[in-house]
Amino acid sequence: MDTLSPLRLWMMRAAFLLLATVLLFFHLLPIETQPVALFEPDLLPPLSSIDPAEARLRELLDQGSGRFLIAPDLLIAFAFAWSVRRPEFVPAVLLCAVFLLTDLLLQRPPGLWALLALIACENLKVRGRSLRDSSFGPEWLAVAIWLTGILLLNRIVLSLVLVPRPDLKLSLIELGLTIVTYPIVVLITHWFMGVRKAAPGDFDSFAGRA
Repeated sequence: MDTLSPLRLWMMRAAFLLLATVLLFFHLLPIETQPVALFEPDLLPPLSSIDPAEARLRELLDQGSGRFLIAPDLLIAFAFAWSVRRPEFVPAVLLCAVFLLTDLLLQRPPGLWALLALIACENLKVRGRSLRDSSFGPEWLAVAIWLTGILLLNRIVLSLVLVPRPDLKLSLIELGLTIVTYPIVVLITHWFMGVRKAAPGDFDSFAGRA
């Protein structure tokens, strides 16, 4: 039986918040891990037609900073991994606050990506018991489907409200990298952070006993 104490519960929640803060910090630094264009500036849409975050990074490119690499979305990958393994560590309120802060800092339309990411995490929590009892393959597939669904829904909603969308090629590359790196995120989550799947008989706050 899992003897998870309130102290450990709140410590792990604080650890996730710290992890999210660190990831956001490095994401905002003007270094070569930003999800920006791999193409020449004159081949991309004008700055006025893209989202503010990409425009800011394009300006850095125009100033001679060189070409940048596209990085995976590690924040949502860790959120998915924690949601599947220990949903009590990442309650909806915490996830909502983190994702909304991300929208604000990255200058995305506030609330849209946060809502979609929260829906995905909550669905993975509900399905967590079946995913924990199966092999890694179904979990990876579920994560890939949700990441793709979030990308498509985000672009559809932005199109409906006539808000500039991020460059599709960049978004697809970031999606692919996030899916590919998810097993690494799970490995780090399991071995280095101690967030492991609940064993049979452990208490699961979403589905009784695992």
